[in-house]
Amino acid sequence: MKQLTKAEEEIMQILWDLKEANVASVIERMPEPKPAYNTVSTIVRILENKEFVDHRQEGKGYIYFPIVEKETYSNQSMNQLMNNYFNGSFKSMLSFFMRKNDLSTRELESILKEIDKDEK
Repeated sequence: MKQLTKAEEEIMQILWDLKEANVASVIERMPEPKPAYNTVSTIVRILENKEFVDHRQEGKGYIYFPIVEKETYSNQSMNQLMNNYFNGSFKSMLSFFMRKNDLSTRELESILKEIDKDEK
């Protein structure tokens, strides 16, 4: 799976939330200053070429929808981060984030309880 640029990922987040939308609806959800219609349209076409998005015709326009699930992309991105920066070690990655975010022992225990609960 290809990696997304920041702009592509921003549009994908909107499409994942909306499930389907035309370009104008995507722009409505974007923060100020709003990008130009042609800019967003171009990025959506790039997402189609990368096989993240597909479309159907509705009237004279198109409705775009994601064909890659958010969870699938998130898992792939986390694995790539872990492999590229932490030699594939989840333990090293977790340790890094704990140090950088100054997690307390209590917070770590809470995280472990959540993981344990999800496994059951």
